[in-house]
Amino acid sequence: MNKNTKHFTMQGNAGLMEGLIDLPLDGRKPRGIALVAHPHPLYGGTMENKVAQTLARAFVALDYAVARINFRGVGQSEGEHDRGHGETDDMELLYRHMVEQFPDLPVALSGFSFGTYVQSQLAQRLAAAGTPVEGLVLVGAAAGKWQMADIAPNTILIHGENDDTIPLQAVFDWARPQDVPVLVIPGADHFFHRKLNHIKSWVTALWLGRAQQRDDTEDA
Repeated sequence: MNKNTKHFTMQGNAGLMEGLIDLPLDGRKPRGIALVAHPHPLYGGTMENKVAQTLARAFVALDYAVARINFRGVGQSEGEHDRGHGETDDMELLYRHMVEQFPDLPVALSGFSFGTYVQSQLAQRLAAAGTPVEGLVLVGAAAGKWQMADIAPNTILIHGENDDTIPLQAVFDWARPQDVPVLVIPGADHFFHRKLNHIKSWVTALWLGRAQQRDDTEDA
């Protein structure tokens, strides 16, 4: 957390949810909204997970207002684990909560492990409703373990070479028919021990590069 991190609560479908909002540093105005989804609640996943924190820091560095919640039954969040269905509903409520606070800003979705399943489902839901998100960042995508929704080719997809929880081959098999590149971190396990700096540096660099490409296209 940074000095601009604020705790908050919001009403979820199964009770109160606790969360964190990280604002851009030095009082800068947000240029976008980013939602971060944490790993599996039944295996110790929380919004304080190191990969989730790293994703939050990356988007703060990009001057986004970043929001995380503890999923149902985690920390002070009420309710019980709902196998991703209720968690996607609650993440959509967080989306609406943030859009109300920061209107007219683009929205990015990011997640780690189980959180990638939630965010892929939410992205599909929002696209079907005519409100597509700006982009996704999925780390340790839960391909082969959860029914991941299809994603856009410009998704930033990061995986560890030595991930023994979600094998790299399963991610390739899921990403291949969608023509989505996979950025592989050599030597990284599922939790990216001693490799977290790679996540932050690649997310910020690739996101900035994509924004520059959009600007160049608009100026052409």
